[in-house]
Amino acid sequence: MGVVEDARHRGIDVRAWAEFDAATWTSYSLLFRMLDDAAVAAVLWDRFLSCSQRAVIAEGLGVGMEQAQSLTALLAGLRELGKLVPGFQRRERGAWDRLGEDLLAGAGRISPVPVEVDRSSMHVAFGVLGAFGFAVGGNSSPAVRCAQVVGGMGGRFLQVDVDGGAAARRVAATGGGAAWRELRARYAALVRYLIGAAVVPERVSVQAAVLMTGVGMLAGRLSGQRGHWQDAAHMPAFGAAEHFADARARAVEVVGEAELDRVDLEPVPFTTAHPHLAGPNDLQASLMAQLPGLVGEYGVGITVIADGTGSGKSVGALEVGRICNGGCGTAGVAWLMPTTATTDAAWETLAAYVRAHRPERAPVTLVHNHSRLNAAYTSTRPTAEAAGGPAGALTALMADGNRPVGIPVPAQGGATGPDHEAREPAEPGEGAAGQEVTAPEGFLSGQDAALLAQFCAATVDQAQMAVLPVQFSVLRLLALSGKTVVVDEAHALTPYSHLQLLRLLGWLGSLRTPVVLLSATMPSSTGRAVVAAYLAGAGHEPARLAAADYAPAYPGWLFADAATAAAHRMQDTARIRHARAQSRELRVTMRAVTYRRLGDVGRAVDAGERLAAVGQMVGRVAREGGCAMVGCATVADSQDTYQYLRRSWTGDPGELMLLHARLPGWVREQRTRFVRRTLGPAGPRPDRLVVVATSILDTSLDIDVDMMVSDLASIARLLQRAGRLARFHQSWQSTGRRPPWWGPGHVPHLTVLQPLGAAGATAVPAEWRTVEPAFLLHATAALLEARNRDLKLDVPGDVQDLVEQVHGEHSPFADETATLRRLLAGHLQRTMAEEHLSAVHLIPPHERVSALADLHRQYLTAGQAATRLGTPPRRLLPCYLTAAGERALDRAGTQPLPDQKHPSPRQVRRILQHTVPVPAAWVARRGPQHRPPASWDQHPLLADLVLLPGPARDRAHTEHYGRHLLRMDDELGLIHDWVN
Repeated sequence: MGVVEDARHRGIDVRAWAEFDAATWTSYSLLFRMLDDAAVAAVLWDRFLSCSQRAVIAEGLGVGMEQAQSLTALLAGLRELGKLVPGFQRRERGAWDRLGEDLLAGAGRISPVPVEVDRSSMHVAFGVLGAFGFAVGGNSSPAVRCAQVVGGMGGRFLQVDVDGGAAARRVAATGGGAAWRELRARYAALVRYLIGAAVVPERVSVQAAVLMTGVGMLAGRLSGQRGHWQDAAHMPAFGAAEHFADARARAVEVVGEAELDRVDLEPVPFTTAHPHLAGPNDLQASLMAQLPGLVGEYGVGITVIADGTGSGKSVGALEVGRICNGGCGTAGVAWLMPTTATTDAAWETLAAYVRAHRPERAPVTLVHNHSRLNAAYTSTRPTAEAAGGPAGALTALMADGNRPVGIPVPAQGGATGPDHEAREPAEPGEGAAGQEVTAPEGFLSGQDAALLAQFCAATVDQAQMAVLPVQFSVLRLLALSGKTVVVDEAHALTPYSHLQLLRLLGWLGSLRTPVVLLSATMPSSTGRAVVAAYLAGAGHEPARLAAADYAPAYPGWLFADAATAAAHRMQDTARIRHARAQSRELRVTMRAVTYRRLGDVGRAVDAGERLAAVGQMVGRVAREGGCAMVGCATVADSQDTYQYLRRSWTGDPGELMLLHARLPGWVREQRTRFVRRTLGPAGPRPDRLVVVATSILDTSLDIDVDMMVSDLASIARLLQRAGRLARFHQSWQSTGRRPPWWGPGHVPHLTVLQPLGAAGATAVPAEWRTVEPAFLLHATAALLEARNRDLKLDVPGDVQDLVEQVHGEHSPFADETATLRRLLAGHLQRTMAEEHLSAVHLIPPHERVSALADLHRQYLTAGQAATRLGTPPRRLLPCYLTAAGERALDRAGTQPLPDQKHPSPRQVRRILQHTVPVPAAWVARRGPQHRPPASWDQHPLLADLVLLPGPARDRAHTEHYGRHLLRMDDELGLIHDWVN
């Protein structure tokens, strides 16, 4: 019999099973499941893959689009074929007994070793593909590579041993007799016939194999949902052809329900897409004028935008994404940021941009480890009453039009947390319906699928996992390669993470993915490295790239096309005009201070101390009004500074705010959101506000303060902080938004506090060296000392030169003193060590891949494959023992600690919103009282939490974790100390 007869009703035995429901003894035919996978893969090709991804696959197979689709669906259909072996079929006795007599008789001896389905599918597919005419040869031959694609759909690529496990005799030894072998061949032939995969590819590129594997992974995940196959399991009277016709219709439904269909945003005017702007600035206009022609002529490439903080780089990136998507065949945007706080901000910007195009539906996802803590993303917000407690944690200020209402400040009665959850009031012009347009639901709301959304904001480590040998890394490459990828704040990565970014850019270049890099303080050497990495991935010789100049003029942009590796720059006239339009003065002065911790809250502070200097400068805001920010090096310093300022603060408590990473999650989120909106371009700017913060507000936050004081930091970080100082100076001129002391001709002023030792030289506290390398702090101090501690800047004109002097390859301060030489040597040694450790775990570049198994030579879990150096932090959960002996999340006992095996999503979110990230070393020596409830042992989000218990009435209670002492202060957040 042939495939035509097999496709008919009762034309082939369909009793071999793929899914089995023991409760109802319902089995689902393996053949039908294979056809489901193939059907979903074919629909994903039409509805999910971008034009550029389809072109990469077709080119990599050397066939036309239609046949490339069929071959992709065929391989997806073969991913379950490894279940047609006796070892798997006998797993369910009820299903086994239903098999035909010929299969039962030919089963032979069944090994007690469980069948590894992915490996089994790869081995049987190798023989089947060879019979189809796929060339059998080395690692890159079509039969070998396609078999690895089939096996890799389980999450990891495996090695095909042609003369070993994949040999026909070895497969026969475990795969059953002739009846089993014949049925496998007929199943595969039937899938091939129904899907229309008539052509045999002469080649299979690594890029095509990676994308096809990702499609198969996704297809299997969708078709494997119980709701997808269970109804079809009750219709066994269908023949294969009838089932496949039904499977195509159900595949369209399941892809649509998962919201994986590509969305085409309707063109809208610039001011509609970006309603907060009156029109494009010169840099944005230059991109909109020059880039369409370049993309139209050369195709895909990498764009680098280097401009000052607050100059509209984000808007420029969105316009580049629009242009590249239209000209390169991609669809959507993946916006990568260095931290969760900046990713939250990028998500809001991206969601607003998408909503401005008024699509019917266009989910925008937030992808990072703590996205569930973002109440706006989960469509819930703590209400004012819930966050207040008996004394009211939300201070209602005068509603006179100039004062904000509801600044989150610490509760005197103990923070109760997000007790009652409700939707946050919408932004002006954003109704609930508008929010729902971009709110992901169902499949895309899952953490592991969110990156697949056409529009997403993610931390850069979520993307870096695509080039680490972890399970489903290929799915991340599939998710990223179909969109324009925006890498924001590219300068903020450590050497360890930077090397991973370079490898990722190489892969994106090979997959013809447009990339946009944004930075205000990126050294030219870094800019050249990232562009060269991308172009090397696109197939250009590294030696040739090393001789080229890919650093954009500052401020300005550069587009390097993947076709010719040529650099196309912003026109000089537009660049000069833009620089003049954005030009503003900035003064940076360095003030020598003595660094000393506060210790006793009532301690007398000497005039030369760091705290006294902060108090003196912020005192002007306390007396005369305005908005100020104090940037502290560490959390402990921010707590000391806040306590010291509070001693003499006579205004409303809500006008002095503490913001750092070791506040409970819900408190940190509320305060960050409040600062962003209140100090944003359209916010209800208060008459007086002082924010004492750590680096949490350093980058990519669109806020404006009138005064800034900062601990010594690298020049790049100082310039980033200065980007929040008078950020809206030009647009706010003559608007009356500045304080009375901001007179005509006032120059924004950043004061840098330089800690001095007994010898009168810079003495960096040991705690600060964990934030930034000591060399960068000393080099920055040397730079400012060379300018007589008073630096008058033209921003953005002088920015790049300053960055190069400290962060560039040939810093003039590197050899200035013996101390700096020693520090630089240590810095370079640590950098090389970080790069070495990072390179150890990276997957190879695409051109060095022989067998696809090279991408998973190391067996790393997601937890082992670090995207940042160091031990991952642990999450600490403060809880309180009430008078009744119960544990609660708040001192008042209104939120009992859930102790159940399956807490609801709302309960899980509430628990996580109370947690605080801490270094793992702080809680390494924990006792039994620090363990979470036993009922959480198997919960993926709660099992690893560490409790910080304490009596509800004892506010000074401190817990011992070995030599580390931890206490949750209702006002200051987590306080850390240690036993000497």
